[in-house]
Order: sequence, then structure tokens, then C-alpha cells
Amino acid sequence: MTAPQTLTMAGALNSALRNRLEHDDKVVVMGMDVGKLGGVFRITDGLQKDFGEDRIIDCPLGESGIIGSAIGLAIRGYRPVCEIQFDGFVYPAFDQIVSQLAKIHNRSLGQVRMPVTIRIPYGGGIGAVEHHSESPEAYFAHTAGLKVVTCANPSDAYWMLRQSIDSDDPVIFFEPKRRYWTKGPVSAHGDVAPLPLHQAQIVRPGSDATLLAYGPMVATALQAAKAAEEDGRDLEVIDLRSLSPIDTATVVASVERTGRLVVVHEASVSLGMGAEIAARIQEHAFYSLQAPVLRVGGFDTPYPASRAEDEWLPDTDRILDAVDRTFSF
Repeated sequence: MTAPQTLTMAGALNSALRNRLEHDDKVVVMGMDVGKLGGVFRITDGLQKDFGEDRIIDCPLGESGIIGSAIGLAIRGYRPVCEIQFDGFVYPAFDQIVSQLAKIHNRSLGQVRMPVTIRIPYGGGIGAVEHHSESPEAYFAHTAGLKVVTCANPSDAYWMLRQSIDSDDPVIFFEPKRRYWTKGPVSAHGDVAPLPLHQAQIVRPGSDATLLAYGPMVATALQAAKAAEEDGRDLEVIDLRSLSPIDTATVVASVERTGRLVVVHEASVSLGMGAEIAARIQEHAFYSLQAPVLRVGGFDTPYPASRAEDEWLPDTDRILDAVDRTFSF
């Protein structure tokens, strides 16, 4: 058996793109500076040199044009993988994504598939300027016709991106940019992914309460669970992984064991993913709850200047405060 490689999340994403480019000559990568520069985070580093300018396509400034071109390529049988440089830059392409990309399969009565993957670095924690640290996942998860996923470690980055590119449906692939340089084992051999694309994963078993997180907050939730051990609390941590569709069964089963749930994400709390999770749990596991479902997230304000982002982003203290509240109910 071949030993896993140790890769950064950025390296794992690069390897996944390379794998799919080698596997299928209909896969093309497109976006601003994805070619010669290798992308602003170097996720596409070296790909244009090896696969040429016809498959690793440097696009002009204009996200709407990038997504519109990808839709046209998909209609012609290609599998475009688009890179949006930063989360806040996706809004000019929002109309193309929700009005066209998400609807064409249904509009064509199933005759036209849209195998388009849109990679979006998202979230804060890197000290960036305005429009570079947003969490827009709820906009897209709310749009029928789109699949929305996010990775939290290098292994998932590798396998989930491969699975997304193979999907015949459009996938919004959120990458937690502050975890790009996190290293971890990646078993990149074979064609069988460790988990289906839309399955949540229990990354830390526990018995007293459940923490649910995704993307950049999974590592923070694990830190909080470790700190809670000092108070004698055994917290289970779930990495949701897929935001649409949601693996409700895994979350319900966990809450039925622990009786308590705290949902953690970077995005603002109001009308966010936490609200959807809380509604599902009260519908499917109401009689197992020993306390209300609590949410920990960003504040209902625009993302702040970099010098204040540590105050805005959820941290272990805010998560542990919520854990205390759920136990004191």
C-alpha cells in the first residue's frame, strides 16, 4: 500500500486539478491570472506550463464574463473549473450563477447538464482589505440547482474538488483561504474517495454536546473541544462539508446521542447556515434536545477592517461561552 503524502491544502487542490486535467481533456481551468501567475494563491501553479493556454485560460477582469463563458463551454461538452480570486469578487457574477447556471438543467427539462465548478477562496483571518474576507455561502446554498461544498483539511480539499469536477451539476466550491497552508495527509491514489461528496463527517467523537462547523471553523471547533476537556466535557465535532444538500441524518444522529448542539460558522448569524441547521434539528430531533440549538458566528455587520477581524471572527472563547450556555439551560 502506498503511504499518504503530506500536502498543504493549496498543494492538495493543485494536485486535484492536475489529476482531473490528466483524466479528461474536456476539463479546462479559467480565471484571472490562473495561467502564467498560477493564481493569487498559486493553486493553479504550473498547470498552464504542462497543459497549455487552451486549457488553462487567463481571462480578462470580469467575473460575469468568466462564468458566462463557462456556461457556454459546458453546453458544448466541456467541464470548466472557474477561479474567483476572492469571495467578494463573486458578486458581479451572481446573476450568471443564480439566473443561468443554476437553472439551465431544469429549464431544458434535463437535456442540458452544467458540469461547472466555481472555486471561491472565502472567509477571513488573513488581514486583507475590503471585499477580500467575506462568507457568502448562504446566498448560494439558498439557490436551488446549485451544489455547495467546502473543505476543511488537505485530504477533503483533494477528494472533494475531484468529485466536484466530476459532477454533472454546477458546484460552488468554497476554499477556506486561511487554511491554505495547513498540512495534512492525502491518500491520492486510486479513484475511490474516502467519503461521498455530500456526507458530513464526525471528526471528533463525543458524548456531552455536539459542535457543528464547516470550512475554516472546523479547526477552531476542534480547539474548543480540546479546551472543554479541562471542564470535563466531552464534545463531539461534526464537519458539515456539504452546505447544499445538507447531510441532515448525521447531524440528527449526533444530537440524539448528545442532546445539545452549537453551530459555528464565520458568516453573520442572522439567516445563515446555522438558522437552517437549527430549524432542521427542531423538526427532526426535538424530543432529543436538552437545550435550544445555539449559534456562534460573525456579527451582523459588514466585515471589519483587518485590525478588528480578530474581534469579529468566532474564536474558542466565544464557542466555549455558547457551550456553557447550553449546559446551563
